[in-house]
Formats: sequence, structure tokens, C-alpha cells
Amino acid sequence: MKTSVFIASSLDGYIAREDGNLDWLMAATPVNDEHGYDAFMTGIDAIVMGRYTFETVLGFDEWPYEGKRVVVLSRMLDDVPASLQGKVEVHPGPVRLLYDALAARGCKGLYVDGGQTVQSFLREALVDELTITTIPILLGRGIPLFGHTGHDIPLRHLGTRRLPGGLVQDVYSTRLIGSEQVDPEAPHA
Repeated sequence: MKTSVFIASSLDGYIAREDGNLDWLMAATPVNDEHGYDAFMTGIDAIVMGRYTFETVLGFDEWPYEGKRVVVLSRMLDDVPASLQGKVEVHPGPVRLLYDALAARGCKGLYVDGGQTVQSFLREALVDELTITTIPILLGRGIPLFGHTGHDIPLRHLGTRRLPGGLVQDVYSTRLIGSEQVDPEAPHA
């Protein structure tokens, strides 16, 4: 199973303001420009996000993940709104157990979203690829994209795209170390 992150951050590495507000992100990205997100989502079977990200998504006008399995990684959330019953499930963790369960269900493409959830998957060496779109703004403080991982995580830069509005999108692999390519379908250590 290939596990990917597709996320935006400020130039100083924050994914949201301290209160979770994304106003700066919405102002920087035109509604009609998805920056490769739609193409990315064609290879995704399931999405894992944390409770905070889920609560943010609940505020959107429309449910953005129609036809995708969505799992909220949370020990605090017991249930989902009635309108999302059958579309969203809650899993208390740990991350490795959830990953193994999704792989056993035949998931081939997993999208991990939300700062703490991304960090948890990185700590467990369960992320294959990171697509990070950098927004040209300095927030000064907020919710960091990367927190304490417990160890170094070597990355290999796969490419950079310049996008309208001064945005820069970088793609990194965690499975390309040195000159040896690691098969993303192989079981993770």
C-alpha cells in the first residue's frame, strides 16, 4: 500500500493558525485551482485524518471525499454525524494497527492528512511520499507540519513545481534512500 501526504504549509512550516484557522491558506489558493490535488486523489482508496482535521472538514460546504473510505484517527471521538454514517469510521489507533487493517482490506492508496496524524505515520515509518505546497506567507506561530518525530527521516527530493501566486510544490519520497529504491508495496519495517 502506498501511503501519501498532500498538504500545504506556510513558508515557516505551519499548516494552520494556533486556533486551527485556515484563512491564510484559503486567501492564497483560488477556488478553481487545485494544484494537482484531483489527480492525486485518483490514486487514493482511503483517507486517514485526525479529529481536528475532521472537525475542520465538517465545516466545508460539501463533503469532499465522496466515494472514498475515510477513517478518523481519534481516541476522543465516539461517533460521526448521521449524514456521514457509513462514509466515515473512527479508529482509536495505534497507527500501525490501522495501517495493517487498511492493507488487509485491500487498500492500495492511502492519503494521510492533518499535522498530528502525519507526524504519527512518519514516526512509524509508514509514509512513502510527501507532497508539500508551500504558501508564501510567514505566520510566526501556529500548528506545525512536522513536530517531534523521534528520529531522523531521510528524504529524497523527487521534484518541484512553481504554481501561480508564488506557491511552490515539492514532492519527496521516504522510500528512495541512497541509490536503492524500496518497493512501496513491500511490508514496512
